[in-house]
Amino acid sequence: MLGSTIVPRLEVYSQKYKHVRFTRRNGILELRLHTDGNSLIWASLPHEELGYCFADVADDPENKVVIITGEGSSFCADIDLSSFGEQTPRSWLNIHQEGRRILNNLLNIEVPVISAVNGRALVHAELALLSNIVIASEDTTFQDRIHFPSGAVPGDGAHVVWPTLLGPIRGSRFLLTGQVLDAKEALELGVVNEVVPRAELLPRAWAVAEEIAGRPVMARRYARLLLTHEMKRLMHDQLSYGLVAEGLALLDQDPS
Repeated sequence: MLGSTIVPRLEVYSQKYKHVRFTRRNGILELRLHTDGNSLIWASLPHEELGYCFADVADDPENKVVIITGEGSSFCADIDLSSFGEQTPRSWLNIHQEGRRILNNLLNIEVPVISAVNGRALVHAELALLSNIVIASEDTTFQDRIHFPSGAVPGDGAHVVWPTLLGPIRGSRFLLTGQVLDAKEALELGVVNEVVPRAELLPRAWAVAEEIAGRPVMARRYARLLLTHEMKRLMHDQLSYGLVAEGLALLDQDPS
């Protein structure tokens, strides 16, 4: 019908993604990232899936608040580089498109987002840190392990998120040295809002979500728009350029 709106339904899109488990109660949607029921291993399929997943979540008007967390002992601490195959200009075009889709669609979720960081966040911690409220377990550590320490340019969003959170000097040091931040340091530096025992992590995230979900719908949605506006602008200005720089460095066969 001309002019009709297709609204995604949770029972439909919750079955689409191999690496995300969905739970919704009273409008609060929990996204639990995983690989085969254990902690998420970053690989080509989650890299492809998550951008579309965040778009479905953003388009669902039944979602009042979103919680992002991980399964098992780590938020995301490992990567399967072999899953991405041989790197060529054509394959990097896909990575470039997917990388932009993940972060832009995450920021396009128009309700408040809370992260519950369950342990080590060493690979793409920005998936948690683009939330409005970040709660970490006491055993959480942050690092950008897969980029500069491994000879890669941190150009797929890390170069935007970490200097924004830590400031340009501390953010640059974090990315260039493989620095590890424990939960206490992350709290002191303003990377996270709260640190709680592991057993209290999800109950605390849900308690905060329930409080926010009780606010008026327009207040919730427009607050999220305002609070993500500057990060969206930074991503618009820097993300595509960063991904191109990362790709060029990876495609360079000269080890020097």
